[in-house]
Amino acid sequence: MKLSTTAAIVTGGASGLGEATARHFADNGAIVTILDRDAERGEKVADDIGGHFAKTDVTDEGSVGDAIAMAMDKMGRISACVNCAGIAYGIKTVGRDGPHPLDAFQRTIDINLVGTFNVSRLAAAEMARNDPEPDGARGVIVNTASVAAFDGQKGQVAYAASKGGIVAMTLPMARDLASTGIRVMTVAPGIFMTPMLAGLPEDVQAQLATDVPCPARLGDPAEYADLVGFIVSAGYLNGEVIRLDGALRMR
Repeated sequence: MKLSTTAAIVTGGASGLGEATARHFADNGAIVTILDRDAERGEKVADDIGGHFAKTDVTDEGSVGDAIAMAMDKMGRISACVNCAGIAYGIKTVGRDGPHPLDAFQRTIDINLVGTFNVSRLAAAEMARNDPEPDGARGVIVNTASVAAFDGQKGQVAYAASKGGIVAMTLPMARDLASTGIRVMTVAPGIFMTPMLAGLPEDVQAQLATDVPCPARLGDPAEYADLVGFIVSAGYLNGEVIRLDGALRMR
């Protein structure tokens, strides 16, 4: 697949890793539809890149179905789906205020894991209708996990569980969709300069950066976008998880 001829949907495309991906795709000739809950920001980014926007709750089947339908109407097809929508809580299993609130755990799983699967399955159904390329390719799905899936820290039990689920479904989903010519890949980012981290004091950011072996800095969302763009164009990549973390191993 060529990025220049890609028609992509990007969840969480209004900010952070998703925004960087949407901009990178558009800069390289792709058509992009952003799916996000933030209508104001999402519409602005879509306007900036000459793309489209659909206000979307990734956990809701109807909402995602409507967004997919809109993307199909605007772009004519979907050949790439990048899932970046997600949330994170910092809560211990048992803390000062008692046990981890179940609703916070459930919400994290619903958005990060269930939401990723919900969008992937509905996007794949449309990709399967694409005319195949010479090698049989019809599309690619790129999901976003985290290094926390492998070495989550204290307070990350809900987040790590949700991202671990994304890692675990990579290979079986790739196998499920192989006969239709759809690839499935997952990126597991380390510590990136997303809006959430950008709001932290500079000394805290600097401390986080010192934990990264090389390069000793926070990741740039553009680097995530570069990798996703490469995955789209590298047709033999399938069923694998790529860590993008500067050799970080969290303790």
